[in-house]
Amino acid sequence: MTASPVLFDQRGGLGLITLNRPRQLNALSFEMLQLIDERVNAWLADPSIRQLALVGAGERGLCAGGDIAESRDAIESGHVEKFYRFLAFEYHLDARLHESPKPYVTLMDGITFGGGIGLGAHASHRVVTERSRLAMPETRIGFLTDVGGSWRLAEMPGEVGMHVGLTAGHFGAGDAIAGGFADHFVPSAALPELLTRLETEPADAAIAAVAEAAPEAILLAQRDWIDRAYARDSVPEVLAALDELAASGVEPAGEAAATIRDMSPTSLAVVHRLIREARAEPGLRPALAREYRVGMHLATRPDFAEGIRARIVDKDNQPRWEPARIEDVTAELIDELFETDATAPLFG
Repeated sequence: MTASPVLFDQRGGLGLITLNRPRQLNALSFEMLQLIDERVNAWLADPSIRQLALVGAGERGLCAGGDIAESRDAIESGHVEKFYRFLAFEYHLDARLHESPKPYVTLMDGITFGGGIGLGAHASHRVVTERSRLAMPETRIGFLTDVGGSWRLAEMPGEVGMHVGLTAGHFGAGDAIAGGFADHFVPSAALPELLTRLETEPADAAIAAVAEAAPEAILLAQRDWIDRAYARDSVPEVLAALDELAASGVEPAGEAAATIRDMSPTSLAVVHRLIREARAEPGLRPALAREYRVGMHLATRPDFAEGIRARIVDKDNQPRWEPARIEDVTAELIDELFETDATAPLFG
């Protein structure tokens, strides 16, 4: 018998959700989202369940993001509406868990990318460990920073979030806590004890019993050059600033510029605008609505399919972006991508 892709267990007053696709690094399928939604509905109505927790099966991480193969199949088979439904359902679930009337504890141990951020980084109690690696890597595959990630990046101090968003950068526990993606640092060896305590103790007390001081925030320590480079009105201006800093001897700026130039130019322009708009109108639901609107358009553009081919399927890491240069991404194109598509189902 095939194991369920999500496991549910009531342990005392704790409702434990386990993402159970360790070979796929717990990548989220539509079935998984539906299973979680159904059980969360039941547990929120059950007075014997006092709080919820989310973990990932296996040793590698909580969740690598959405199931790219499932999304690609839906789009390439001409059933893009299935992908729209996946996004809408995922975003509704992210918002619902964020607004849960019961404490919701997420253990973002190991890799937590993309859709894992959606389930993990909007919880009431967010735990990271020395193994945590968080990222919003969507510009690598021609998509956009979504699941509310644009709002979380916008809330990071200075321009660190813009740097992370444009470079699809990874960060660890220290930056996750200092940057607003997490709340508590717990050594991975103490996670079993934490889950046991959550069966009988309130989340705040259970976490306090095992939490330790957060590690250093590595990215935030580089805010000087990051803020100087990324406080610009467009991605080409950011790249020019990074090039100038690199020429003056700031080596990480040169590395960032090279990384950005490898990303989808259209996605870069989209993420830059999403983060700017999230600063002007903060909050998870406004961010999700913007991301959904743009995501519907990007799903059918060449870069998304090409990014998946180059990064995930063929793994040649030689994507052929359209347009190929950030300088060729017009303001008119980006405006079109931010328009509402009246033919598609809406989030919000």
